[in-house]
Amino acid sequence: MDRLGLVALPRGRTWRAYAGPLGLLLAATIAVGLIRTELRSHKSTPSRPSPAAVRHEGSTAKPRGRAFYVVRAGDTISGIATKMGIPPSRLEKLNPTVAPTALFIGEKIRLR
Repeated sequence: MDRLGLVALPRGRTWRAYAGPLGLLLAATIAVGLIRTELRSHKSTPSRPSPAAVRHEGSTAKPRGRAFYVVRAGDTISGIATKMGIPPSRLEKLNPTVAPTALFIGEKIRLR
């Protein structure tokens, strides 16, 4: 490579002196990429529905009265609707005073 004039190496050093550190850097970069890909694939798996959202076969008893959900950090209207098995439009109709873009932690959302 010295003859081509592409790389100017310090005197007394050959390209082989840099091969080890470059190989280590390449291996570390590939390892980090694989780990990040693996972590992202686990994050996208759907979580199990909450026990309140699970409907048992053969169960004909209808829930009575009002049911509420207490908003936690990170909750959204669509997230709550998915957890509880209710369409988001229904939640918005049941809670006309609740701003879907500004939920507050501890706020009660009517489910029925």
